[in-house]
Amino acid sequence: MKILSAAQTRALDQATIAGQGITSAQLMERAAQELLFWFYDHYGHGRVPADTLLLCGPGNNGGDGLALARLLHGANYAVRVALLPADSYSADWQHNRQRLPAAVPVAEISAEALPAISADTVVVDALFGTGLSRPLAGLAAAVVAHLNAARARVVAVDIPSGLFADAPQPAASAVVRARHTVSFGLPKLAFLLPQNAEFVGEWEVEDIDLSPQFIANTATPWHYTNAAAVAGQLPTRPKFSHKGTFGHALLLAGSRGKMGAAVLAAGACLRSGVGLLTAHIPGCGYDIFQISQPEAMCLTDAQANFISELPELQPYQAVGIGPGLGQDAASLAVLRQLLEAAAKPLGKTGQPLPLVIDADALNLLGSHRELLNLLPENTVLTPHPKEFERLTEPTRDDYHRLELLRDFATRYHCLVVLKGAYTCLATPSGELHFNSTGNAGMATGGSGDVLTGVLLALRSHAQLPAFEAVRLGVYAHGRAGDRAAAQTGQAGLVASDIVRHMGPALAEV
Repeated sequence: MKILSAAQTRALDQATIAGQGITSAQLMERAAQELLFWFYDHYGHGRVPADTLLLCGPGNNGGDGLALARLLHGANYAVRVALLPADSYSADWQHNRQRLPAAVPVAEISAEALPAISADTVVVDALFGTGLSRPLAGLAAAVVAHLNAARARVVAVDIPSGLFADAPQPAASAVVRARHTVSFGLPKLAFLLPQNAEFVGEWEVEDIDLSPQFIANTATPWHYTNAAAVAGQLPTRPKFSHKGTFGHALLLAGSRGKMGAAVLAAGACLRSGVGLLTAHIPGCGYDIFQISQPEAMCLTDAQANFISELPELQPYQAVGIGPGLGQDAASLAVLRQLLEAAAKPLGKTGQPLPLVIDADALNLLGSHRELLNLLPENTVLTPHPKEFERLTEPTRDDYHRLELLRDFATRYHCLVVLKGAYTCLATPSGELHFNSTGNAGMATGGSGDVLTGVLLALRSHAQLPAFEAVRLGVYAHGRAGDRAAAQTGQAGLVASDIVRHMGPALAEV
């Protein structure tokens, strides 16, 4: 699913109107109908909530609000409307203002007469939409401050008023803090960034039949990975397949006190369909690993507490390194040897050996950035935001982080999985793919190690190209976390729960 800029979104509306032979007012009516259905789903048919206030600005976002006010009134909701005054109003605003029944109370907002709002009021924020290009000021800013202070239940239409759709907010901007945001057609980039969470709340996108031709033909670097994007991409397992069919992976992981990371990554790799897994671990972890992961083969390093040796790479289709690795100088040497060896053409494929780099291996790269120039093409890196800053530089805001992410992936021809809510996958071509699965319960130690194992398994499958394998793995990892949270609750979720649900999650796709 594509994510369009604010300008592209406006062009999409115009293309829909022209291509379908409808008026802009009719498209607005579609949006209002979907908002009405949203109210039905959340509050039932009429009577609840007892007080619904629609704050309507002078443009088409306000027109959406006026159309919704009419529909809510017709469905027996107790509604009232407050209008933000302006020198001019959009044509569709005027159309819907004329259609509003006289029985609906309407008041014009002024600095001396701000609308009454209690904590029990449901407020529909239809002040300003995606066309906003500068911070709110004057009466509009005062209304937003008044609304936020009331701590009411706020439903934003399309986007919270004052929030830019695809650009950072100036400091101290007035922005509505919504509990819910109901948008149309496609997600907005702003919805997916941590700095906007306090404004957007829980968001949904409703289908209003926008032009699929325009969407298909419009270029954008931003994408949203939903179930449809990955459906059917995991190859079926042939009846006469064997363990060699699904690849032999090598995992370099663990150090004294951190063997759990190696165990989790190995378990996830096995649960994600790899045919064979060999783990190279320090000597101290042998008993732990053999008991906890009997399906994997185990090589022990000459060192007891950390990894100091690189095994022969010829048998393997992919290598993962980093979970629990530690940052000993000998492990740094192993990482350097791996990067140099993996860059050489591999067997019949003539391609570099696929690598998945995580955790302490990323920290070693950050401390020795000259190694970044050794990364083989399509290497997968899986940093969390702080690890990513160690690879690049401190970030000013989430938009700056996305700029650095695109630049890093294109410069080093790698795939970067920036972990977090809506985990973002950056590709060597400069695309950013935000993930739709996962939950806050996965913010727990070891969940990143699990992701490493999942990606290692999928990169071992020769049938899957690098990008498809990584996007699928990120989606399935989040889906396994969602399935786990449904049983344990988010607070009770631990990383091994994600491992247990990997098989069912992959079966879904």
